[in-house]
Amino acid sequence: MSNDRTDDNAAQSESDRVAEFTAFRKRMNERILAEPNQVVRRFFALDTQTYQAGALDVKTKELLGLVASMVLRCDDCISYHVAQCKEAGVNREEMFEAFSVGLVVGGSIVIPHMRRAVDFLDKLEQGEAAAPAGHDHG
Repeated sequence: MSNDRTDDNAAQSESDRVAEFTAFRKRMNERILAEPNQVVRRFFALDTQTYQAGALDVKTKELLGLVASMVLRCDDCISYHVAQCKEAGVNREEMFEAFSVGLVVGGSIVIPHMRRAVDFLDKLEQGEAAAPAGHDHG
């Protein structure tokens, strides 16, 4: 019985962490973009433009972003791209192929990040996590 409560508390805590991250990300992106620094604004705009459809579709670009984020071991970026991949229509099998590319390119040091990516994907699929709105990276 106590294990069930512990699992429930852990799930709630993780769900809270995801919600806190999403809210923090949104608030701080707005705060950063409120500054008059044109370099920062242009970089954010470039990031947004980069992930729009072009010769490569959005789905492919998000998968590339996911693999790069895994290799660079950026958990915030990984969570962001997992959510964006989901929104772009990437299915679980495709997601795991991307995870495998990140693992092969990045090596075993990527495994802890892959664990968190799969956990976040599971939460998205169960409706426990919200996909970040708009594209203003990680």
